[in-house]
Amino acid sequence: MRFETPLIPAVLIRRYKRFLADCRLEDGREVTAHCANPGSMMGLAEPGMKIWLEPNDDPKKKLKYGWRLVEHADGHFTGVDTSVPNRALRAALEAGEISELAAYKTVRPEVKYGEKSRIDFLLQQDGLPDCYVEVKSVTLSREPGLAEFPDSVTARGTKHLGELANMAAQGHRAVMLYLVQRTDCDRFQLAADIDPAYAAAFARAYSAGVERLVLGTRITPQGVEAGAPVAAAH
Repeated sequence: MRFETPLIPAVLIRRYKRFLADCRLEDGREVTAHCANPGSMMGLAEPGMKIWLEPNDDPKKKLKYGWRLVEHADGHFTGVDTSVPNRALRAALEAGEISELAAYKTVRPEVKYGEKSRIDFLLQQDGLPDCYVEVKSVTLSREPGLAEFPDSVTARGTKHLGELANMAAQGHRAVMLYLVQRTDCDRFQLAADIDPAYAAAFARAYSAGVERLVLGTRITPQGVEAGAPVAAAH
């Protein structure tokens, strides 16, 4: 998935009201960018961080910049836009690039199911059970090389695990896919100390037959692509 508009570098001044960020461009101008991330963004919203913004000239948008990436001091990147994983994964799924799911040729995004829920992707193929794929963006890292989810309490995420468990109980295939939007992590685990209820819900879903798939990403200021599997702690 390539960004629609070339990104430009900036320095973060502050993030506030969850979805707003004041930033300083290279020419010294201060602008407000939309932050498409409802989580805590722990460790990713410190003043002075180098970030990358996507400009837009859409008259329907109040803010003319969107915050897409954090660039760390060591040259690694973190993708902070939670809408990006679904766009990147859709391209990978349709191209058959995710080996665990490559047998499915029909990819349907945002399909209604369960109790007033929408599954990120419903995969279908003659001769195979329907496959329900829920996607979560992983950006938290509190220990070098280790990515964690979630970065804040997520009642919505807990509900999604219950919905997936119900699909597995009905004989469908159900997959919880964690996309690690960081280039500096090669391991993954649940942050049970941050949201014990989510961790418990995952354990129940896993026991009910829900599969776990953790993928890394390739991130540059040009775009984000799904990458190789990441090792997950049990």
